[in-house]
Amino acid sequence: MTAISEAVILMAGEGSRLRGSDSTFLKPFVPVLGRPLISYALDTLIRAGITSVNFVVGYESGRMIEQVKQLIPSGLSASFIENRDWQKQNGISLLAAAGHLSKPFLLTMSDHLFDAAVVDRLLDSFDSDFLNIGVDQKLDSIFDLEDAMKVRTRGNRVTDIGKKLRDYDAIDIGLFVCPLEIFDYFERAKSRSGRNDCSLADGVRLMAGNDKVRAIDIGDGWWQDVDTPSMLRHAERKMSAGYELNPG
Repeated sequence: MTAISEAVILMAGEGSRLRGSDSTFLKPFVPVLGRPLISYALDTLIRAGITSVNFVVGYESGRMIEQVKQLIPSGLSASFIENRDWQKQNGISLLAAAGHLSKPFLLTMSDHLFDAAVVDRLLDSFDSDFLNIGVDQKLDSIFDLEDAMKVRTRGNRVTDIGKKLRDYDAIDIGLFVCPLEIFDYFERAKSRSGRNDCSLADGVRLMAGNDKVRAIDIGDGWWQDVDTPSMLRHAERKMSAGYELNPG
């Protein structure tokens, strides 16, 4: 049994890059091969042994909660945390979960797809003394590399992170195993910003500066961020071609 049984899913943003002008659109429920996007994440977490999920909501929170409740599979406990500052960066959504967790947890986003082996690799390889980040070193396979979150590593340590990094050797896939001290670092990143705001990358960068971030390469595993219509089409093509997110 994995030592990680609890997860946080960030889903507070409005998804404007995928939504376009449709004001009724809720990104986590966009159909992917006929199923809501977030349902794939829920299936993958259940398969990996996660028994409790904290959903951080913000934009259209009432509608989000009602629609998620319809998708919760049996055996999975769901809690909802509201980020009233959802228009700020995603680090603030993570901070909204502070106080709701008592042990290391899995963190992911509602708009990411992973094959099951990727989650298994992270949960089999994490070190609870560090922030553990899933990374993809297959740079030639990354769809929309320019938009991807770049990572620089030294051995299995992350030394820097950011979309504008010029020198990098991996991509952050949006899947983490987090120690509870992550919240202290993110509070620090927020206060240092001067705007009472921070991104996930800001907090990770601060932890990396203290040698507190491990990179776990996903090897041949597949993942896809679904942030734009072109990313959605690419994900559906890959899945139609035989990528199985939840074998067995």
